[in-house]
Amino acid sequence: MLEIKDVHKSFGGLKAIDGCSLSVKQGSITGLIGPNGAGKTTLFNVITGHYKPDEGSIVFEDQEIGGLAPHQIFGKKLYRTFQITREFAQMSVLENLMIMPAGQIGEKFWNTWFKLKGIKQQEAENKDKALEVLEFVELIDLKNEYAGSLSGGQKKLLELARSMMADPEMVLLDEPGAGINPTLMKKLMYNIQTLRDQKGLTFLLIEHDMDLVMNLCDPVIVMSEGKKLAEGTAEEIKCNEQVLEAYLGGQYR
Repeated sequence: MLEIKDVHKSFGGLKAIDGCSLSVKQGSITGLIGPNGAGKTTLFNVITGHYKPDEGSIVFEDQEIGGLAPHQIFGKKLYRTFQITREFAQMSVLENLMIMPAGQIGEKFWNTWFKLKGIKQQEAENKDKALEVLEFVELIDLKNEYAGSLSGGQKKLLELARSMMADPEMVLLDEPGAGINPTLMKKLMYNIQTLRDQKGLTFLLIEHDMDLVMNLCDPVIVMSEGKKLAEGTAEEIKCNEQVLEAYLGGQYR
């Protein structure tokens, strides 16, 4: 579904991505791990148009997307979240979801004069869908709260809910488990698995929590120094001596 071919990205004399090649299969929950500075988030930024690759190819569903603007890539049903959540803090939880669908009639100001009925109908449909999504992620009781008042874990669930409103084909998650408690972690993992199994979504996620990676992801890709070091099932990665020494430590021996 997504294929990265020999991608390079430098910042001055720093090679953040150095000939990285990897692929993500449709319907998978693929984990991307590696130490700080391995190039994982930079790769996400290149895939989603925040940076242009210096060299290489990025193909999503048989279309070259390398160098496209972020809104163009979003339009191709590829969505990403950020390590630090980016909710609209002064809007309600419900409003944060309703703003997500692309191409809303009310975005053009003259439609408020000529297509008011259509705007109201579309907003009602978006609201119904948003309430359904909030039920799914179990944030329905907080629908009228300011998004900025949510806990860190609740904001992670809100990010996942916002992605659902965009009807993506694939979601890139940047450290979805960072800073959340075990209860919300289990809820987040369950939601990701359910969306893959029931909605057919594909996930590529960066994560440092090895328990989450080992229990959720298949396959697991390891990055080091801007390129792919290893790929395999969780069990294979756990048994890879080079990966064990560099990333997982002794607890998986």
